[in-house]
Amino acid sequence: MASSISATAASEPEHSTKEREEENATSTRAAEDEDTGAQVAPIVKLEEVAVTTGEEDEDAILDLKAKLYRFDKEGNQWKERGVGTVKLLKHKESAKVRLVFRQSKTLKICANHLVLPTINVQEHQGNDKSCLWHAADFADGELKDELFCIRFPSVENCKTFKETVEEVAETQGKKAESKDAADAAGLIEKLSVEDSKKEEKEKEEVPVAAKEVSKTTDDKVKAEVEKKDEPASSA
Repeated sequence: MASSISATAASEPEHSTKEREEENATSTRAAEDEDTGAQVAPIVKLEEVAVTTGEEDEDAILDLKAKLYRFDKEGNQWKERGVGTVKLLKHKESAKVRLVFRQSKTLKICANHLVLPTINVQEHQGNDKSCLWHAADFADGELKDELFCIRFPSVENCKTFKETVEEVAETQGKKAESKDAADAAGLIEKLSVEDSKKEEKEKEEVPVAAKEVSKTTDDKVKAEVEKKDEPASSA
């Protein structure tokens, strides 16, 4: 019996102490949650700053997560360029399309070049989630001939990327051909108009020249007639 009581006595202070701790914690939270109505003004007032990405005049026709690599010619090895997002951006006015790759957190540009009709995207041998292509890239502020490799999380995304780039390249090629044809037609039309004006000018110059010749001839005839009509001088 004594041992049983001793155990009960020993447990009571611990239980009471726990209850007091919970009550104190409850009181503290209540004090923290109490709204005093006071308003504290911020020490520093931050103003909203408009951030431009350079993509405001473009529409994204492709936006995929990927990892980009660049081939280092000096070291003869692939180097990781960044993990982020690859986009195909179409300009609203010129309709030109460029490829842009940005890192996820820093938004640093890792690739930035136009999708030209000559671009050739190839599948990476041994990895059906990767593609290779050459491009005159401007990511570092100057044009450089780069060999890129991009790896996607899935085969479907890689296929979508390749097909979209090829479709854009074909469209750009047709657009360039149409522009060349239009320029050639404009040049031919311009030459035709110039030739027509030249012919009209020559036709206008011919009657004037004939009129001057006729006038000269008439003056000569008149002079001879007047000479004949003059009285002969006496001997």
